[in-house]
Amino acid sequence: MAQLVRMGAQLQCTFGLAPSVLTVLPTNKTLGEGMPAANIMDHKPMVNIAPFGMCQSLANPTVASATAAALGVLTPMPCIPVTTAPWVPGSPTAMIANMPALNNTCKCMCNWGGVISIVNAGTTKSMVP
Repeated sequence: MAQLVRMGAQLQCTFGLAPSVLTVLPTNKTLGEGMPAANIMDHKPMVNIAPFGMCQSLANPTVASATAAALGVLTPMPCIPVTTAPWVPGSPTAMIANMPALNNTCKCMCNWGGVISIVNAGTTKSMVP
């Protein structure tokens, strides 16, 4: 069984240079080990998902521009996540605020090609399918 994800979970992007933290607003009205628990709709950039330091994806226009200006030498630029789709797949049977609960096996895709994964769910005892 997978772990339930809550506020403060540690995230990592495949194109980011630093880890980030998941922020879950208390609007879901469900706690996981004392902190707000997340569902698949907690994917909003700069609200739920903070930047990952610097971005290395050439699909990101700022990185592509800086790399072109540096004559093709990859030049990372500040990360601004663009996550328009919810986390997938979510828990098939556990619901939080009428949406599938977020577990530590879920992924979120950034429009710049990065795959955001959960490194540390923030819980140790709360399990969901």
